[in-house]
Amino acid sequence: MALDRWIALILLGVCLAYGYAAWFTMDGNLAPFMKRNPIWPSTFPKVLSVFGIVATLFILLGFEKGTLKVADIDYRRLTEYHLGQALLLLALMVAYALCLRTLGFIPSTSAFLILGSFILGERKWLVLIPVALIATVFVWYLVQEVLGIYMRPLPGFFGG
Repeated sequence: MALDRWIALILLGVCLAYGYAAWFTMDGNLAPFMKRNPIWPSTFPKVLSVFGIVATLFILLGFEKGTLKVADIDYRRLTEYHLGQALLLLALMVAYALCLRTLGFIPSTSAFLILGSFILGERKWLVLIPVALIATVFVWYLVQEVLGIYMRPLPGFFGG
């Protein structure tokens, strides 16, 4: 079996476990007034698990290949792929998770978007920086003001 199908099989197991948790364990401790709401805290995880199961089954059954022959990922030639970019992005994700609380949402997310785009090959700084800043502030505004979830926008020493 090809590497993409093995990965899909592992993700199918994760989606099934996530779906089980969403469908059978998350709603047991809801308050009585929450049980009358049309949308529960488990609604998004339920939808996400169903989409994940459908997508992984789509890959496992080979529907994504169609009539074109797509080359399988050869694990013996991993050095020929952009492995450095993938590892740098993973390291950047870990650094983002570690810096999110201390630096605040806006600086850490902007830096993540700018550095991630740079790693992936974007070099138009006059486009990259404003787009990253606008997207970051827009997402922060939606989460903070519209959804009412507090996120520290700036580091604590800036009054965030």
